[in-house]
Amino acid sequence: MLLAKRLSLLAAAAILTISSGALAATTFINILTGGTSGVYYPVGVALSQIYDHGIEGAKTSVQATKASVENLNLLQAGRGELALALGDSVSDAWNGVEEAGFKAPLQKLRAIAGTYSNYIQIVANADSGIQTLADFKGKRVSVGAPKSGTELNARAIFKAAGLSYEDLSKVEFLPYAESMELIKNRQLDATLQSSGLGMAAIRDLASVMKINFIPIPEEIVKKIGNAAYQPGAIPPNTYDGQSEAVPTATITNILVTQSAVSDDLAYQMTRLMFDNLNRLVTAHSAAKAITLEQAPRNLPLPLHPGAERFYKEKGLLP
Repeated sequence: MLLAKRLSLLAAAAILTISSGALAATTFINILTGGTSGVYYPVGVALSQIYDHGIEGAKTSVQATKASVENLNLLQAGRGELALALGDSVSDAWNGVEEAGFKAPLQKLRAIAGTYSNYIQIVANADSGIQTLADFKGKRVSVGAPKSGTELNARAIFKAAGLSYEDLSKVEFLPYAESMELIKNRQLDATLQSSGLGMAAIRDLASVMKINFIPIPEEIVKKIGNAAYQPGAIPPNTYDGQSEAVPTATITNILVTQSAVSDDLAYQMTRLMFDNLNRLVTAHSAAKAITLEQAPRNLPLPLHPGAERFYKEKGLLP
């Protein structure tokens, strides 16, 4: 009788263990970011920490990539659950613009939230003589990693200003940190980079040499002919030696997921981000611009149903 009772208790314990294991099944969340010296990466790391603590069974990872275009193609291939990408790249991905790096429409993509804006930040060694976009002719310039969101921005800006890569004496396709190192070493004259304000790589460059911030006039922004680009300005004193506002173009960054991500996981990722915005701001000041009210608006692709449920609960969607 005692043996039977013990066997019964062991069986119950085994069932409980199996049930608990099923309930706590691992949820993999791979967050696709950008170069480690940009803004995407620290924001992605902060999100991974939030999800690790807030989602039961979550196993998060943060992947440094070439940013927008690569991130969106990886999502479409099911090799990530969340990514940051520039709004114009997201629009091109959804519509399958081949020259932007998308051979067909990426129809598995879904939006989580509009976040902060990227600012097109063009900096040049002060000794190069570059003060306006017209001065780029015959200069050595880095335009971001090939087919990255930044490089697509560079093409758009130069075209609107009546320039092409052929007008430059040298074009390098390098991300933030590598571009700044070449400017420090006098191997490049300037770089165009698309990022949140206060980018670490530009702060570092401004601390060791005198640089010029090249303005992008509003009329040039309008000539681009893409609603994703809006006139803006780098506020005074964002960087050392930059005492005046610098006119430029801004583009909204979007948190993107894909359709294979469950509604519940998408809901939790959205909710936890807005419940912990202070932690994103701690990771990078660019996150100060993220607001709940604007997050579901003016997006170039559909919201994920899980994110949509969150915004409906908050009264932001009908």
